[in-house]
Amino acid sequence: MTKDLISGEVLKAVFPLLDGEDLVSCMLVCHQWRDIARDDYFWKCVCSKRWPSICKRPPPSLSYHNLFVTFSRSQPPQPLPPSRLSFDDLEFYIDLWSEQRLVFSEAVSGTALLRGIKNPPPGIPDALKVHLDSDDYKMTMQVEPRFSLSLGRMITVSILVSRKDTHQIARIVNQSHFGYVDGNAFRALAYDYLNFAPGHPFVSGIRAWVSLLFMANNALRITDVFGIEIDFCDAASSENEVLWLLDMLDWK
Repeated sequence: MTKDLISGEVLKAVFPLLDGEDLVSCMLVCHQWRDIARDDYFWKCVCSKRWPSICKRPPPSLSYHNLFVTFSRSQPPQPLPPSRLSFDDLEFYIDLWSEQRLVFSEAVSGTALLRGIKNPPPGIPDALKVHLDSDDYKMTMQVEPRFSLSLGRMITVSILVSRKDTHQIARIVNQSHFGYVDGNAFRALAYDYLNFAPGHPFVSGIRAWVSLLFMANNALRITDVFGIEIDFCDAASSENEVLWLLDMLDWK
């Protein structure tokens, strides 16, 4: 028997004892080892240790080699392709109420929310300055004129959004109550759960957050609200992710 034939027989006896990672490494040694290790019988031995049930009734045309290569390792998250939606196509309608009194009402373009607050008022609290200067993705708008609110009243917010490409409207927030005031961060927060189109039945539990940014507060009032922030931090932390999320809303 030739030397290669003898070594080949030895490899055929050893390869079934290896795990998948070692068998992959063996394929890189030389052409002879690679050609022998391609035999799907060895990969069936590997897969029978990891998924013994699939070897009892394998799917038609199953390659155990492909099975191991495809499913043995955790798949890295795939980047989202660019959304078909653009902030140029969006208009946001924001209405803020204190009891029955309308406090703020504005139609804001998507591009304006992207630009954010470029010239915050002088003397804003350090906590807010750090927040606005951070690289975290945020959608903010400046409020003019500024206003103050009594915490003894029910303060609510509603937000609708329209899209120019399909001439449709969706709801983001529906009369949500600012139920939490973070005095240290100088923010009052409200949220509502997004309504998604029937074509996305397994997407749920994602909130839209609305924050009022103010200069000062006490137990009774928040003073000088100068900005409004919208975010979807439950699920989206970039412009593209937000656009994908908005595209899945129940547009009418």
